[in-house]
Amino acid sequence: MYGKSEHRDDYQNVPRPVAAMARDLPDGHHIPEHHHPRAQLIYGTTGAITVATGHGVWAVPATRGVWVPAGLTHAMTCAGAVAMRTLYITPQSAWHLPADPTVVSVSPLLRELIDEATRIPVEYDRRGRDGRVMELLLLELAPRPVPALHLPAPADPRLVDLCAAIRRSPGERWTTASAAAHAHLSPRSLHRRFGAATGMSLARWVQQARLVQAVTLLARGTPVTSVATDLGYATPSAFTAMFRRALGTTPSAYFESA
Repeated sequence: MYGKSEHRDDYQNVPRPVAAMARDLPDGHHIPEHHHPRAQLIYGTTGAITVATGHGVWAVPATRGVWVPAGLTHAMTCAGAVAMRTLYITPQSAWHLPADPTVVSVSPLLRELIDEATRIPVEYDRRGRDGRVMELLLLELAPRPVPALHLPAPADPRLVDLCAAIRRSPGERWTTASAAAHAHLSPRSLHRRFGAATGMSLARWVQQARLVQAVTLLARGTPVTSVATDLGYATPSAFTAMFRRALGTTPSAYFESA
């Protein structure tokens, strides 16, 4: 796109601190686990993206991006058609950004800078106009904490299997008893192990799993009524109230405000 490569490997060794790639991806497109020497901002101007690492899973709409530090193995999946606009940044130029994967807010200015960066030649003139755009982009790319859809990943194999089951069927009624039975643990042992492994209660993790699924479905244009039903809520208003409590906004507004 824009006369530039759409393969990530072509952006890792360029003699510039920032390299930007544009690539349009269809709904359901999956990029398997990989890693690269540069840090990456994964961002889509449309749809939503789910990013998975050994630290957990993040789901983000078009007003947010996922920061992936250099060398970290990750995979991603698209929900809805995603116009991906991604940055590859040398570790030296990303010193002011988090050492762990995180969700960042994409301001209107940063959005425009990212879009412009994807149109700039890979070996841009660092002293000219294009170089100034990239310098401003790095300044604007600052951590801005936002409510994140994050599912921490446990290491215990029994909890890994349980969490996978919850993600497959987030609309089920996952009680402590049913989850403990699935993991072949006592309820007391599950409570202790789950909190220690994820930093969340089981109920909180299930809610986050439902929110991740909700964002995925909403990005594909699924009506709120259907999303509420799929996730086990009696009414759309009950689902909307949960969504607002968790993320501070309604399902529709979540895709509109940075």
